[in-house]
Amino acid sequence: MPEPHDFQRLLDYLKSLPAIDPSIGSGTGTGEGGLWWVKFIIDIDHPMAWRIVQELGHVLNYVSLNERLPTVFMPVSPPPYLNGGPHNFLSWVIESSDATFTPSDCAESLEGHLPRPVDDPEQWKLDED
Repeated sequence: MPEPHDFQRLLDYLKSLPAIDPSIGSGTGTGEGGLWWVKFIIDIDHPMAWRIVQELGHVLNYVSLNERLPTVFMPVSPPPYLNGGPHNFLSWVIESSDATFTPSDCAESLEGHLPRPVDDPEQWKLDED
């Protein structure tokens, strides 16, 4: 059975991103695959929200042909017709099914690719902004 993952570095990093709600859940899957996940909310009304989504999607899903991470970043939601819209029920998940790729490795990858300092909204601006 895989060792439990230490999520603290990744949780702290995600909490420092603009637009991320600090209430972040995390956990591991059952079995021997090493699956781990974090689930969080992005304030979709925050001016940096979609830039955060774009950057996380780029790094976590497809940073390059030669540098793919064993992660998936995706939206998750209960049925909107039963619960309501994205302001209250849209969440985001980062998942990894590779037991050798830890949440700390994920944080390190994000730190290496996202703007620095990550908590400074000015660093997230593009030339077109």
